[in-house]
Amino acid sequence: MVFSVLTVSDRCSQGIYEDKSGKLLCELLKEHGTQGEYRIVPDEISEITDALKFMADDIGSDVIFTTGGTGFAPRDITPEATKSVIERETPGISEAIRYESLKITPKAMLSRAVSGIRGKTLIINLPGSPKAVKESLEAVLSVLPHAIETMSGNTQSCGGN
Repeated sequence: MVFSVLTVSDRCSQGIYEDKSGKLLCELLKEHGTQGEYRIVPDEISEITDALKFMADDIGSDVIFTTGGTGFAPRDITPEATKSVIERETPGISEAIRYESLKITPKAMLSRAVSGIRGKTLIINLPGSPKAVKESLEAVLSVLPHAIETMSGNTQSCGGN
């Protein structure tokens, strides 16, 4: 699996805060594949979409994880940027993340995160906190190999066990 990580944060992109969530994602994913690209961008739709397109189309990432920008704050626009570049939504992934997160905190229902497919790349929005990133990744990690396999056209194991 080739994965890329995109942190969306005005403050991290300006060097005001360290990007703990993106770095944690990269660390957690090391044993599950190869890192394609890691970037930090501000909460600007054009910068988010440009980075997502580059990671999907030019790098050929199997999965892109975003972290940050999924809440109710006025500049939280990661879901809108993601929706503008994906071709098909994968709501079950985002629902599973929220479901598991709701077991931990009622604030999980405030997530506007989305996920979807662009070409042969799965894009998954994750929250911005390191704790929530780890919990969210654990909720979806086991299905990623099958998702990647079917996106590449191998559907032989679909409908099986």
